[in-house]
Amino acid sequence: MTFEVGDKVIYPNHGLGIVERIEDKTILGTTCGFYHLRIVANDTTVLVPVSNVDGVGLRRAISDDEVERLFGLLGDGKIDNHQNWKGRFKDNSDKMRTGSIYDMADVLKSLTFLAKSKSLSFREKRMLDRAKSLIISEISEVMQTTAQAIEDRVNEALEKCFMTKARNAQRAVTRAATKAAPAKAAALKAAPVVAKQRQARAS
Repeated sequence: MTFEVGDKVIYPNHGLGIVERIEDKTILGTTCGFYHLRIVANDTTVLVPVSNVDGVGLRRAISDDEVERLFGLLGDGKIDNHQNWKGRFKDNSDKMRTGSIYDMADVLKSLTFLAKSKSLSFREKRMLDRAKSLIISEISEVMQTTAQAIEDRVNEALEKCFMTKARNAQRAVTRAATKAAPAKAAALKAAPVVAKQRQARAS
């Protein structure tokens, strides 16, 4: 993937950046190209070797259509949660490193949901805040609107997600009870017959 000056790109764990210039540098006798990125969140400059773009996960910011897809994902009610802290932290860390906004959305959903029932560790709390911040900053830049407006939409989508998950769980319980009811009724109906057979054998 190649970029041009002025392109808006996402650098994993740094957030939205703008390609300000592209230049060749000679380091230890080797000349290679570098992208100069200005990271919007803190106005710092980062140099990324042109040859290592795929290795660091540098990508273009999402499009308007992808924004709507992302909000759909945030509110779909599907949440993966490891009960084991180490497994959960490793999976979430791997997702954050990909730079994919959809992977970050999974991290945001799972950790926000978990935070409703227990206190997160310092590292998970920091990861949750980072995922939310990166998502909000990218969408607000794409949609050219305020971070607060996007944060409100993100929070609404997350609440929808948790409500949908709760409804789905209740439906699953209801379906299980409905399936179990005929078997239970049949067992109760058969009980007197079994009792009579036992009495008959005893006599």
